[in-house]
Amino acid sequence: MPVAASLPKTAPERVLDSARFINQHSKDVSVPEAGISKAAQEIIGRMKQTGYSTKEWKRHTLTPSVANSAAIEWIFVVDVLNFSFWSSQKDACSQYTVTLDGKPYRGYWSLCAAINRAQRENTHITSAAYYANASKEELEHVFRTDAPETQEAMPLLEQRIEVLHQVGQVLLTKYGGKFINVVKQSQNSAARLVELIVRDFPCFRDTHEFLGQRVELYKRAQILVADIWACFEGQDYGQFDDIDCITMFADYRVPQALCHFGALEYSPRLMEYLKQSERVVRQGHGVGVQPPAPGLLPSGHPWEVEIRGNSIWAVERIRQEIVASGASVNAILIDFYMWDYAKAHPESMHNIPIHLTRCIYY
Repeated sequence: MPVAASLPKTAPERVLDSARFINQHSKDVSVPEAGISKAAQEIIGRMKQTGYSTKEWKRHTLTPSVANSAAIEWIFVVDVLNFSFWSSQKDACSQYTVTLDGKPYRGYWSLCAAINRAQRENTHITSAAYYANASKEELEHVFRTDAPETQEAMPLLEQRIEVLHQVGQVLLTKYGGKFINVVKQSQNSAARLVELIVRDFPCFRDTHEFLGQRVELYKRAQILVADIWACFEGQDYGQFDDIDCITMFADYRVPQALCHFGALEYSPRLMEYLKQSERVVRQGHGVGVQPPAPGLLPSGHPWEVEIRGNSIWAVERIRQEIVASGASVNAILIDFYMWDYAKAHPESMHNIPIHLTRCIYY
């Protein structure tokens, strides 16, 4: 009797396979099992105590409060540009800042504030017909900082303009100018939607080589799916029957939280490198150097891949521990919770450095 051919693995499955491979072959980052058990207990305990759920997504002031087609286009633009928000400026007054309704926003939230500000100014920033062909000057105005004389510009602004043009042209050419048409083609499958995103939009192809093997991490493609799911609370366009296949979104903030909870561990030489690099970069140096010289950690460097891959694996192990205890949770909610926790408790994280990489992947 012939043996049935196995189905090709989905994009999220390939991410998890990549994370497992990275974990098994890492030299400077590890996922301590004792730390996983402790972190799982503490995280699920905190999540239950606060009633943490997808509802948290719409409770943020800047995210769409209504789940409709306009929200999907807003989410798409935000996640196209959802990368590299850390600042080289130590003083908050010198950092890229967008003030809306009297409140200054920095980091990721500055992007959301800039998009919302543009909409209030009647700029069709979430329309592919606009951003596919918008001039550099127009988009520089959209993403302007509050005080250009004293504050840094939005990091990687030229790359952000480039990817907006890129994805806008793809939408106009293949999907009638609307990302909602991509969502419809997914047929309620999160894995299928990730596959469509990385197939048709090159800027989402977050792949690297590690020890001679291609590894796939797909931070922005997966968080795009997760944001739609959270906004719609798993209903309507956010209904994905396989949503639990999505992995953690490997960036620079959640690894910091994982270290704090004891679920991720750096070797002494990597920890020293990261601490020195924070000091050097804040002083305006460290560009174009190669580790172990302190400075910007290049995208695709083994240390950077180890941090990201092990972060995905650590969250997967935490998820497994929580599920084994009888609770129900997926990697998305664990990631969302840990990101929110890191942003809300910076004082708890000040001794744990983030890795400083400038790239369009996260």
